Amino acid sequence: MKKNALSTTRENDFAGWYQQVIAEADLAEESGVRGCMIMRPWGYGIWERVQYLMDQRIKATGHENCYFPLFIPLSYFAKEAEHVDGFAKEMAVVTHHRLMKDGDDLVVDPDAKLEEPLVVRPTSETVIGTAFARWVQSWRDLPVMINQWANVVRWEMRTRMFLRTSEFLWQEGHTAHASRDEAMAETLNILEMYRSFSEDVLAMPVVAGEKPENERFPGADATYSIEAMMQDGKALQAGTSHFLGQTFSNAQNIRFQDKEGEFQFAYTTSWGTSTRLIGGVIMTHGDDDGMRVPPLIAPYQVVIVPMLRDKPEDEEVLAYCKALAKDIAGLRAFDEPVRVKLDVSGAKTQTKRWSWVKKGAPVILEIGPRDMVDNKVAMIRRDALYQDSGKLDTKFLAKDEFIPEIPALLTEIQTSMHSEANERLRNNITRGFDDWAEVERFYEENKKYPGWLEVQWCKATGDELEAIEERLKKLKLTFRNVPIDGAPVDGSCIFTGQPAVERIIVGKAY
Repeated sequence: MKKNALSTTRENDFAGWYQQVIAEADLAEESGVRGCMIMRPWGYGIWERVQYLMDQRIKATGHENCYFPLFIPLSYFAKEAEHVDGFAKEMAVVTHHRLMKDGDDLVVDPDAKLEEPLVVRPTSETVIGTAFARWVQSWRDLPVMINQWANVVRWEMRTRMFLRTSEFLWQEGHTAHASRDEAMAETLNILEMYRSFSEDVLAMPVVAGEKPENERFPGADATYSIEAMMQDGKALQAGTSHFLGQTFSNAQNIRFQDKEGEFQFAYTTSWGTSTRLIGGVIMTHGDDDGMRVPPLIAPYQVVIVPMLRDKPEDEEVLAYCKALAKDIAGLRAFDEPVRVKLDVSGAKTQTKRWSWVKKGAPVILEIGPRDMVDNKVAMIRRDALYQDSGKLDTKFLAKDEFIPEIPALLTEIQTSMHSEANERLRNNITRGFDDWAEVERFYEENKKYPGWLEVQWCKATGDELEAIEERLKKLKLTFRNVPIDGAPVDGSCIFTGQPAVERIIVGKAY
């Protein structure tokens, strides 16, 4: 009988399984501050890979990196009422700048009150918009296309590592344009960049589309998202791209003189992804033995575990492994050198093997004295860990034949992981509902993993949309997005009975 590396399974307790993967894979741990986490080297190494590969794509589309302060004057937010209202309950505010001794305690010095409170960055539209107002004077100054890699703080009430933390890491892009069409094109280009990055790099299939009015970013004219399906059938919003229109340029006076000498307000965009992507990778690819990391974002793609036994041949085995590591490091996969790790830590071989299984290293090689003598490697492929019988699927391969095949193997693993997740997504979107009663019956009959629904609706707004939202809340559902590539409508809105305008994804979400 197969015995998994984790004591909690996805089937029995998905939330508990998720937390155990984070702990056992050494991804992150609690920090002592509610809602803030310490990212350990393996977890941060995955983020570094995400950052490196996404940064290449951002720069390739004409954007430049910069950095803005962590602290933003409260008066900057006061200029944009709708934006502030959207974040007001999540803002951390600095009001004093000094501590003082009070007996044996340190307390806030009441005489050190700031003249103006400072908000700890929840997002940077206000401070960047203020800078844009200085930078943009003429049509010749446009477009402005910048990105920053930073941390942000949103004081969440209910936190979960990677998915919803009080502090998290992200990239946020901000652009200003002379025309509406140019800004909208930028918004959709970024949406496509996020879609392809998630699919091609994270092996995490998504549905790209537009959010309904009630799900828009505060102050935006339109918000677009990529939505990924987790193994429990819930949706994860994995990235957003916002067309801000002239909302922020009006509030912050981002004006330019056009070619005819007339003053116009610029059109702006903003967009972002975060360390939430790592949570998505865990819940898309993880199994009951831990993490499975797609090769493109694995800090180490091949891990070599020498079987050392405090015997005279240990030195020979270690030399064999070092030569093997050198040969593998000389290979290229995905147009980069293969990242290889020789694990010479003092732990037992079995402990090291299962540690790397739980971390999700794509390929694990165990090398013992017999392998050395036979010029072989014992290979474990993390995405296909077990034989049909339930035994660990260790393949004994001739070293000289195996090494040249490593780049193709890594590509195969990347493709296989995407295919598995894509099949799950496509098979768990249910269509064909004619009225709301059918939706209610569906969720009554499929309580555990219902997946998503695609329904036709009238694109309601205002009070009518609020009434629909209340009906969704009773089933703990939310609108996800209107797929960019959705099929034409051919019926009525399931909420109102009016003629349908578009198809929209509905589901439970993180």
